[in-house]
Amino acid sequence: MIEPELEEAFDRIRAGKMVVLVGPSGEGDVVMAAEKVIPEHVNFMARYARGIVSAAIPERRLRELRIPLLPQRSPEEGETVGASVEAREGTTTGISAGDRARTIQTIASDQCGPDDIVMPGHVPPLMALPGGVLMRIGRAEGAVDLVRMAGMRPYAALCEILREDGYAARVPELKEFAQAHSLPICSTESLVSYRLRHELLVQRVADVPFPTTETELRAIVYRNIVDGREHLTLVKGDVGGGRPALVRLHSECLTGDVFGSKRCDCGEQLKRSLQQICAAEAGVLIYLHQEGRGIGLGNKIRAYALQDRGLDTVEANLELGFKEDLRDYGIGAQILRDLGVGTVMLLTNNPHKLESLAAYGVQVVRVPLEVTPHRGNIDYLRTKKEKLGHLLSELKLLG
Repeated sequence: MIEPELEEAFDRIRAGKMVVLVGPSGEGDVVMAAEKVIPEHVNFMARYARGIVSAAIPERRLRELRIPLLPQRSPEEGETVGASVEAREGTTTGISAGDRARTIQTIASDQCGPDDIVMPGHVPPLMALPGGVLMRIGRAEGAVDLVRMAGMRPYAALCEILREDGYAARVPELKEFAQAHSLPICSTESLVSYRLRHELLVQRVADVPFPTTETELRAIVYRNIVDGREHLTLVKGDVGGGRPALVRLHSECLTGDVFGSKRCDCGEQLKRSLQQICAAEAGVLIYLHQEGRGIGLGNKIRAYALQDRGLDTVEANLELGFKEDLRDYGIGAQILRDLGVGTVMLLTNNPHKLESLAAYGVQVVRVPLEVTPHRGNIDYLRTKKEKLGHLLSELKLLG
């Protein structure tokens, strides 16, 4: 089943019309299929959206056309822009709505080659990474995924929506803009959710018996076909056929899980959850490759240094330029679907994990998983409870 907002957006894209696509930062673009662009569309974008009229194209296509990339201001910028281009034939100055429409149509054509464009021009191409919004939630990835999912060729025309004062419009203004111009509105988050629910993005690469000191398990390794990351899954008993199972989605924590770091409760949670799963009739432990709440091992150690200077775990992530928590559980949902698990009895204290799985169509029930706090991690646990909303009971030291 397609979500209503996406169903309307797909219909409009197929009809050669425009859609407002809201990004994760709350900014938005007018987007349409590049192959359907005519001068009136470019004129609308320039007049009402007010941003730069651009074309979003896959990375492979950008390289085929030999369009050089412009330097990024920073690796975290999240947008890769190529040199502006112009159609060699059928344009004059290149700046008119007709000329820009011609350029967008040209680079969206499968017959277009490097000799059919010239540089510099008046249409900047934005590079969409392979894997789309599941690889990077950027403007180009969202636009290309939207038109591709609507059944069109993966090339999009887009223009950022600005307010009358020239600043980027945010969600309230984007909703007003969409209503004023009778345009449907959807979000990159809805594209991510749709793809995770309707596309198979994991594949089994290994499945072997895995005896432990507790019981006999199966070890299954899944590879994410988008980013190549591999995730270990340990299975107890028969979990297929829509039967319920006790489940732990555990994000990798090398320092806590392997070396027993006292800065967190991860290692203790992993040990306790594995014990409970081994004792259950049917259970699954999915060990997700997303270290340090998604920021990676190096950045996690840098965050430790900031914590030693007085910042808490959330403040340290923010200081490094990241969100409080970058983890995503969509791949976990896909693994559970591939295993055939029915109701998921989830060992967790994290409400975001519950909400995330539910958003991906998983029937989930929480099973609390708390460990006894100690002097090394009680501040960490308090921060998780107070700033991240973790469902922890009263935190106090014993003795």
